[in-house]
Amino acid sequence: MPIATINPATGETLQTFEPLSDAQIEQKLELAVTAFRAERKTPFAERARRMRKAAEILERDKDKFAHLMTLEMGKPYKAAVAEAVKCAGGCRYYADNAERFLADEVIETGAKKSFVRYLPIGPILAVMPWNFPFWQVFRFAAPALMAGNVGLLKHASNVPQCALAIEKIFLEAGFPEGAFQTLLIGSQQVDGILNDPRVVAATLTGSEQAGIQVGIAAAKRIKKVVLELGGSDPFIVMPSANLDSAVATAVEARVINNGQSCIAAKRFIVAEPIAAEFERKFVARMKNLRVGDPFDEKTELGPLATPDAVKSLDADVQKTIKAGAKVLTGGHPLKLPGNYYAPTVLTDIPKESPAYREEFFGPVASLFRVNDIDEAIRLANDSRFGLGASAWTSDDRERERFINELESGMVFINKMVASDPRIPFGGVKQSGHGRELSANGIREFMNIKTVSIA
Repeated sequence: MPIATINPATGETLQTFEPLSDAQIEQKLELAVTAFRAERKTPFAERARRMRKAAEILERDKDKFAHLMTLEMGKPYKAAVAEAVKCAGGCRYYADNAERFLADEVIETGAKKSFVRYLPIGPILAVMPWNFPFWQVFRFAAPALMAGNVGLLKHASNVPQCALAIEKIFLEAGFPEGAFQTLLIGSQQVDGILNDPRVVAATLTGSEQAGIQVGIAAAKRIKKVVLELGGSDPFIVMPSANLDSAVATAVEARVINNGQSCIAAKRFIVAEPIAAEFERKFVARMKNLRVGDPFDEKTELGPLATPDAVKSLDADVQKTIKAGAKVLTGGHPLKLPGNYYAPTVLTDIPKESPAYREEFFGPVASLFRVNDIDEAIRLANDSRFGLGASAWTSDDRERERFINELESGMVFINKMVASDPRIPFGGVKQSGHGRELSANGIREFMNIKTVSIA
């Protein structure tokens, strides 16, 4: 894939970029090392001052940044504005809390004094996806920079202007040159950077295959890596749930970010007594979504990010239909300029079909009926993924079972799964390992140093 801005609503190529040469990469790596030598000694108060300034820039120029996000990957403009504001909140959260999260932890051992000290480790490579082109980066960068580490960003090739804008934000906020750098490179150049001893760790948000490749490359060099990969999140609705609230949230949870979110609800598992009513209301809402120009504030569903995304999604939908699934609405690309796919609901889904096993990245919902909570949990867990799960019930015993028995890194009861700087984010099984956000996230890339004084 070329490094380029291609408007997904029109297919027009707006700007292309040349990948960095080996010599340019070398300069940036050396600059990162130089910056780290200074940043590891910078007081928390100074880092926090800069991070709060970054938050101010994000809020001040939120419309400009939102325009870039919508232009490059097609998310509805109002959602892009909200993303810029959310990034500002993440910056302030770590500015306010990083020093407390990384304070010495005293431990009683019988020695005169024993404690754990958290110390930064150096330049970290972040391989980030296009679907939340600002938030995915800031949720790594804010804790990393507040901890005294430095960041090297390899962003997705279809959002280069977003990547460059983020580097400029940190520079304008007062972070020194080299503290956070964007590397406009292709995926084939990642292995060489991971092989460099100056890069001490990596984090990746993306596909399973990308996670496997980066994970293997990091393991060969004995470097830590945090992986946040795909998800096929279940959305379970029991008879005791508030059905209208569940339906409204189900639609939002499926088509958030044009259906292109790892934590979007994808498998809707509904108890038989309410399944017919849920299906009727859910399908009606999906069918009536306003599809169109992502810059139009009335648009509810914009384009997919690339033409290949439409082709891949439709291929899996057609395979699922051929295997015996029933289409309740949609099931095809839309005849519009750009990369549009019809809001789709599938049911009667065979176990061997893609809709049962794969992550659908787009506005396609898989609807299942179950007889009871036991069947709901078995079906929800019958997936190689384990990122998030949403369960709807007013029964306390059912709630506890969902919390304890769903195989996922996150369980949200009577609400859709969402990321929040205050709570850990991450999954189990093939959805990855490690955590982002909260105190857990900032400690992932630290030397957790034990100190004991006789």
